[in-house]
Amino acid sequence: MSARFPRRPNLLRAAAVVVLLTSAAGVSGCAQIGDSVPSAFADPAKYDLYDCKQLETERKGLASRAEAQEKLMAKAETGVGGTVVSEMVYRNELVSIHSQQRLAEQAWRSNKCHESPPDAPAAAPAAPTPLASGPRAPRGLIH
Repeated sequence: MSARFPRRPNLLRAAAVVVLLTSAAGVSGCAQIGDSVPSAFADPAKYDLYDCKQLETERKGLASRAEAQEKLMAKAETGVGGTVVSEMVYRNELVSIHSQQRLAEQAWRSNKCHESPPDAPAAAPAAPTPLASGPRAPRGLIH
């Protein structure tokens, strides 16, 4: 006597695997949106009329904003559920800042700008000059 096993469980299992793989592929595409669509978060013409000095100031400001945002994300990730909070609250702003940085860099290169030299340090205070040697008034005398 031979036993027959129904083929339906195999078909359902295969369908479940296909659905899981399709949904995983869809979700992984969302993670890359920040890198592939910079204009969605920044105006592409924002830096067209900036001169090199303005671009330099803007680039430094964006770099400090990005650093501050990354610090906030790192701090949020230390708490309970911090990764979720970090992604939901801070990630869009960081993507926006990175998009603006890319556009500022493109404008910087197209204008052929160069970094300005660092500010010269303030002049050191002059050393006191030695007094001329000569007769001195005795101490303690009132004139």
